Order: sequence, then C-alpha cells, then structure tokens
Amino acid sequence: MSHHGHYHKYSLSRLCILLSSVFLAGNMVGCNSLPQTVSVDFPAPPPAQPIASVAPVKSPSSGSLFQKASYRPAFEDARARVAGDNITIQIIEKVTASQVSKSTANRTTTGSTSVTAFPTLSPLDMANLKTDTASANDFSGKGGTESANTFYGTITATVIDVLPNGHLLVAGDKQIGINQNVDVMRFSGTVDPHLIQPGNLINSTQVANARMESKGRGAQAEAQTVGWLTRFFFSFLPF
Repeated sequence: MSHHGHYHKYSLSRLCILLSSVFLAGNMVGCNSLPQTVSVDFPAPPPAQPIASVAPVKSPSSGSLFQKASYRPAFEDARARVAGDNITIQIIEKVTASQVSKSTANRTTTGSTSVTAFPTLSPLDMANLKTDTASANDFSGKGGTESANTFYGTITATVIDVLPNGHLLVAGDKQIGINQNVDVMRFSGTVDPHLIQPGNLINSTQVANARMESKGRGAQAEAQTVGWLTRFFFSFLPF
C-alpha cells in the first residue's frame, strides 16, 4: 500500500472517531438540554385511611326524623358541605404587573494650583507654574418590565375534605382528547362555604390557596418544543 493510501485510510479513521465523539457528546448534552417539565406544585393528597376489618358500629336510632349525618335543609339551596359533593369553579384570573425604574447620577470636579513665590525662579517662570484639572462623570440608567396573564375556564371539583373550621378542600381535573391531542386542566384550593353562590358556583378569585394548571399533551405540544440538537447548539453559540 502506498504512503498516500495509508494516509487516506488514517484520515478516514480519524474522521470516523471524530464524528463518533461529536455524536456521543451531542447525545449527552442533548439529553441534559431537553426541555424540563414545568408544572404547578399541587399539594400532596392525604394518605388513604385503612378500612377497618370489623363492621362499623351503627349509632342507635333516636326515633327522630332528624339525622345529623344526612340532614339537608329543605328551604335552602343545595350547597356543597360534605366530602363527595361537587362544586363548580369559574376560573377568572387576570394578572397584570408592570414596573418602570430610572436613575441618573452626575459628578463634576474642578481644581487649580499656582505658585506665588519661589527664590530661584524669575517672575516669567512663576507665571508658567500653574495647573488646572477638571473631571466629569455622568450616569443614566433605565429599566422596565411588564407581565400580563389571563386564564378563563370552568371546572367542576369535588370536596375531598372538610377542615375543622368548616372550609372545604376541593380538587378536580378534566381531560379532553381531540385528534391525538389531550388538553388537561387541574384545580385545587380551599373554599369558604359562605361564599358559594346558588347552583354551587364560586369564582376562583374567592378560593384560597388556589392551584390551577392547563396544559396539552400530544403532537401539537411536541411541535412547539425545540429539538435537542438545536438546543445543543444554542447552549454554546455566542451569537
């Protein structure tokens, strides 16, 4: 084999090794640069209580038509009050925030020196012994930020617990699948039963510790995600 053929084969080997290294590095960096899942931090559900192995003891019947456990006022709108009841949340969230800042600073300094008498210098030389100094500093800075978020929707949640003060802990989610795409909406929060409107309705602005999320899964969501190779080049390109 000629020296030229041997060098050509050696160059191809180096090129293969280089491409393999770039491919492996791209996979490693690409995996790290994949878009991270962004989700709302929902509170963890309480652990399920174990079911007693023995039959529950029934409370003795008082012989009265009034039973506290199953009592529902006859002349009052049916409102959520116990675990398992449903309540409709009207999500009406509109948050707008803006901030503008401006700062300026100026500084000017001047100075002069002269010699009025010196034994060995003539008056002409004395007149030339003068110095003047001047400096000026100016600074100006401006900054601004603006954010606007709007979220409208309706979801029916379920009362999962009743707090000691009577407030209701609600949570719910719904999923809608259309053409290989799934839209997911989740909601949880604490509701004051006195704020529930007729028809078991309440606005999300009246729900404490509200957590809401709306996201999609499927081809449309994947199409809006930047590929890992593009993100890899974006991670080190200076322009």
